[in-house]
Amino acid sequence: MEPLFSPALHIQRHQFVVDFVRGKKPKKVVDLGCGECKLLKKLRFHHEIEMLVGVDINEAKIKRYMHGLAPISTDYLQPSFDWLSIEVYKGSVTQRDARFKGFDLATAIEIIEHLTPADVEHFSAVVFGYMRPGAVVISTPNSDFNPLLPGLSGFRDRDHKFEWSRAEFRSWALRVCSEYGYEVEFTGVGEALHGHHDSVGFCSQIGVFYRLTASYPPNTLGDDEDVFSYTLLYHINYPSLRDNNTLRRVLVSEVLYQAEQLKVRWIEENSGGRCLCLTCGRMKELQIEPHTEVEEKQEGAGAEEDQVLQTSRPNQQDPLNRYVTVPLSALWLNCPKIKKLSGSLVNLRHLLMDEPEVRLSEDGRTVLVKYQEEDQEGDLDFPSEDDGFTEVSCCSNSFEQEEDWEANV
Repeated sequence: MEPLFSPALHIQRHQFVVDFVRGKKPKKVVDLGCGECKLLKKLRFHHEIEMLVGVDINEAKIKRYMHGLAPISTDYLQPSFDWLSIEVYKGSVTQRDARFKGFDLATAIEIIEHLTPADVEHFSAVVFGYMRPGAVVISTPNSDFNPLLPGLSGFRDRDHKFEWSRAEFRSWALRVCSEYGYEVEFTGVGEALHGHHDSVGFCSQIGVFYRLTASYPPNTLGDDEDVFSYTLLYHINYPSLRDNNTLRRVLVSEVLYQAEQLKVRWIEENSGGRCLCLTCGRMKELQIEPHTEVEEKQEGAGAEEDQVLQTSRPNQQDPLNRYVTVPLSALWLNCPKIKKLSGSLVNLRHLLMDEPEVRLSEDGRTVLVKYQEEDQEGDLDFPSEDDGFTEVSCCSNSFEQEEDWEANV
């Protein structure tokens, strides 16, 4: 038998929530009755959300699917500036938990019909009276539509305790609004074919509740003490550039990569001490200065620094110690990702200062990149009058000039 709805009805319900998130941009979202975590998996890709929480009474089901919420490899390789924390709990939507207060959006997709009438009252008081989220999206089967479902007798699921008609759902929703200070909009997903929509409505009816700004009496469950009735089963923080350690890791990786690329460009363009100017795009003469690899100071405990970069005569017997110097100003000006990550040239220097993977000059204004890696072979011609151990500075404006220019932007 061909499917009655395309896309499938459960996909349409989740898409409704996704579209709502895109439009309203809530930062804290909780899915009540998260089950297999399918809705959570879709919502984690929406950068508006900073905290995503699920709760379900079925612990075995949660443990089976919760690990699918973990970050994937690209989340670590290319973290965004967005922050996302995901938590999944075992608990009943009829019980209160202080950690579930203050959410911007709560969803209850095809959950309420699984509750007894007495539990529906508890659900109403917990969600609308105690949690009091800014918005609530509730979907439930529409019994008016059932005669159009082929082969259906009784409820749509054997675990359903009831299935409301549109009038019954509307009556309950309006009573909740009156009691707890919300307003509601009615809609749904799954339209009837052949002109039956006006008579039966949507297959899944949806109520979208918005908390009113006016003050209302305190919640009926009392708020004199915090209660923690749910059990945390899963928690993960996605890598974010807001975390300083993650920011430094990504920045260092990008600086090393871009500095290597600029070194390769210099080698390709270099001829008789000339290279492509990174700041003006023209060929200009390079300034060549000899530098050695990092040397340890041996003066003992009185030394202010453990290691320093020193200038010395070229060592023609050790070509592996030659460097190309890439100014931080060139990296910051010509590499948009570095510019975005660091925010300013001064901040870029500060972030790289204590990073062991990045070799900086003694004044901290240039990155030192080895001219030749140890696994490379062959003779090299260096455009130095000494024809030896050299370090090449790509042409650019001075560091101080770039700092002044950044301040004026």
